Amino acid sequence: MKKRLLIANRSEIAIRIIRSAHKQGMCAIVFQSDKEPDALYLKFADEIIDANDADDEKPIFLNPQKIVDLAKEHEVDLIHPGYGFLSENPDFAALCITNNINFIGPSPDLIRDMGLKTVAKKMAIEAGLPLVPGTDGPVTNAQAAREFADKIGYPVILKASAGGGGRGMRIVEKPETIERNFKSAYDEALAAFGNGDIFIEKYLQNPKHLEFQILGDKHGNVIHLGERECSLQRKHQKIIEEAPSASVTPAMRAEMGSMAVRFAQRIGYYSAGTIEFIMDEDGSHYFMEMNTRIQVEHPVTEMITGVDLVDWQIRVALDEVLDIKQEDVEINGWAIECRVNAEDPQNRFSPQTGFIDKIHFPQDPGIRIETGFLSGSMVTPYFDSMIAKIIVHGEDRNDVINKTLDALNKFNIIGLKTTVPFCRTVLQHPHFIEASYTTRWVDQVYAPEMLEDADDEMIGALAATIMYASEYLQLQGDIPAYENDALNVWVLNKRLNY
Repeated sequence: MKKRLLIANRSEIAIRIIRSAHKQGMCAIVFQSDKEPDALYLKFADEIIDANDADDEKPIFLNPQKIVDLAKEHEVDLIHPGYGFLSENPDFAALCITNNINFIGPSPDLIRDMGLKTVAKKMAIEAGLPLVPGTDGPVTNAQAAREFADKIGYPVILKASAGGGGRGMRIVEKPETIERNFKSAYDEALAAFGNGDIFIEKYLQNPKHLEFQILGDKHGNVIHLGERECSLQRKHQKIIEEAPSASVTPAMRAEMGSMAVRFAQRIGYYSAGTIEFIMDEDGSHYFMEMNTRIQVEHPVTEMITGVDLVDWQIRVALDEVLDIKQEDVEINGWAIECRVNAEDPQNRFSPQTGFIDKIHFPQDPGIRIETGFLSGSMVTPYFDSMIAKIIVHGEDRNDVINKTLDALNKFNIIGLKTTVPFCRTVLQHPHFIEASYTTRWVDQVYAPEMLEDADDEMIGALAATIMYASEYLQLQGDIPAYENDALNVWVLNKRLNY
């Protein structure tokens, strides 16, 4: 009988996991949430479980007991958590295992240890990884925080021990603001994670954020697949990622990669994961944290290595031996991922909700589109604002920048504003072209005026006219329907006698 894999997630990552489940000959099962009943991912699944979560306080994807109860009812063999939601929840992983369901990911103990930054840092020290100067553990109160900050010098950063996604994080520039920032960081961390522990690090002014993709099996084999540059961020949320990083030399890659592998082997890690580093302006690099799940930006690594990470997650969960050796890993070309978020970058990135009237993605070779939306889809306020990822591969960095710009120019959406204009602006900025951008680029350099273009309104109106005219003619039977509503403008103009 086919193994039955339940995906405890939604949108584009659910479709991505379905693809790997089918590659393994498995039956792919998903939840239909009442908060998103017509989602695109439902069309790709072999079976759909009605979540019946309309009256629940949280959507099904945040209800571990309900997920496991329904999984048992539907005789599920494996659960893949995707990213976000419960993907790094050790109690959920343990609940799956207790109920004889194979959790696709590392052990609950490893998820718990890596989720506590102070514990992860201690393990990193034991493995010989360098750390940014900071406290060995949580500080108990604002006074203790101030005394330590006075000792190492300002600015410092307060971080939630159990944190992630920028929550429970505050930058403190001067001693008189530390008490206020400590309280707000503590309160936010407690509300978000149920744990208000705060530790302190020296704040690096203009760092780069690098992450090394690792892959390990249950037999002690671990490899790394190179690094990703994830410095283009807003409020600690990544927007554009590239692999490899232009700031990492082959010697640095070998050194940092071996650190990542050594750390993963020392803690007995298996499945896919990332070792996160922060790099100072002088090239010094320090261990920051470990993520024990598949990342949103995993496609750029797949594009340059040819390794199917989700496929290997499933195979490792089934106790297969990793047959890729470190010497087998080759980096071919360059890849960039742009996250398409339903946000208005000219208005403080305010969220956009509502119907997508029309959406068209580029179809050129070397472009990979991952999305959970199409024309007519509804973007709800219940979930993350990301509606798609545009991933592009090129021969080298200059080539992929040009190809990504071309892909962004061919992207069209009517109904909602997105971050695509922002991504176009970033890719054309000298700091990106020179690879000198840091994690503070958006705060220090970006201004909404950069996106203003006198022709934007006219281009948008023309695109809308073309799309609606295309739809009209298709209904009349005068012209064939094109994939993703991509219609040759000149043919359309001729038919409409423009």
